[in-house]
Amino acid sequence: MSKTAYTVRIWSFYLIGLSLTLLLVPNLLLSLFAIPATSEVWIRIVGMLLLILAYYCYEASRLEVTQFFRWSVNARATVIFFFTAFVLLKLAPPQLILFGAVDLVGALWTRAALRS
Repeated sequence: MSKTAYTVRIWSFYLIGLSLTLLLVPNLLLSLFAIPATSEVWIRIVGMLLLILAYYCYEASRLEVTQFFRWSVNARATVIFFFTAFVLLKLAPPQLILFGAVDLVGALWTRAALRS
């Protein structure tokens, strides 16, 4: 497995953990970040979408799909901008930026591996 595929494989594991938490015990995660609990289905829908994305990442890492790795860097690097905008527009709590920062760090790690 290449260094780049390894970064995306690790990313897929992060997404699996996050998605299962959102699917099974979403309010546990929300409470850890002082975000109000919810009984609405949207949080579980996000978990489902993250699980699907985790599958894409896992398979891309398994098959060494370099083009996917490049796309993922571009996409993951934008998350922090969207999350920051949501916070500035008072649509989301500031804690959301932490998740965007994790995406950015993951994207930078994959980009560094692509360049090595």
